[in-house]
Amino acid sequence: MNVIAMIPARYSASRFPAKLMQDLGGKTVILQTYLATVNTGLFDAVYVVTDSQIIFDEIERNGGSVLMSQKQHQSGSDRIAEAIIDIPCDIVVNVQGDEPFTERESLSKLLSVFKHDVGNEIDLASLMVRIDDQEEIHNPNCVKVITDKNNFALYFSRSPIPYHRDKEIDAHYFKHKGVYAFRKKPLLDFTKLSNENLEVSEKIECIRFLEHGKKIKMVETHVAGIEIDTAEDLAKAKKLWQSNINPSQI
Repeated sequence: MNVIAMIPARYSASRFPAKLMQDLGGKTVILQTYLATVNTGLFDAVYVVTDSQIIFDEIERNGGSVLMSQKQHQSGSDRIAEAIIDIPCDIVVNVQGDEPFTERESLSKLLSVFKHDVGNEIDLASLMVRIDDQEEIHNPNCVKVITDKNNFALYFSRSPIPYHRDKEIDAHYFKHKGVYAFRKKPLLDFTKLSNENLEVSEKIECIRFLEHGKKIKMVETHVAGIEIDTAEDLAKAKKLWQSNINPSQI
């Protein structure tokens, strides 16, 4: 099974422009993410895919593999789908460019889904981590997911789901980590699916799959990591980096 990782990287992020070029531990966020992904040792190849010459030059200058995206895209998955058309692979893992704490344990769990899927029934798998902090649960930058009993996604939302109406019942909340693992054809097919109301409303790309009747297998991990969406996230990441904290302890 040929497995590659693609790291979509936009320079002009809406919430935190140029966040991928911010310094983290003496290297840029995007370079740290690339190196962390390579260092998992799980992939036959790792690429950064970007629409920015600045990011392209940063990865190339440091000896990494980088591809220039030729089109404007609405999501990272659309961007990497363009890039993989002529690249031979079976599984494509979409690692977010703002995830410098990417680590082997979670990605290995994600890939194991396909190793045990002998009937090739799973087109897409993704990660989730349990959260208990009320501020995070109610933070719209934190995407929550609810699943059925077999851990297939029912819905993703920036709102707290489930709504905890009956306080006598212990409600569990899971944060969606924006790491996706696709079989190649379903990823290419993803770009042909229309953007429907729920995806556009929530600004969550994997809702597109659900709105078109597709299934997403969720894999629980205990490694929360840090996604750098804001300047506050970057400050937190810098503190953790300086403390040399293992990602599995976050």
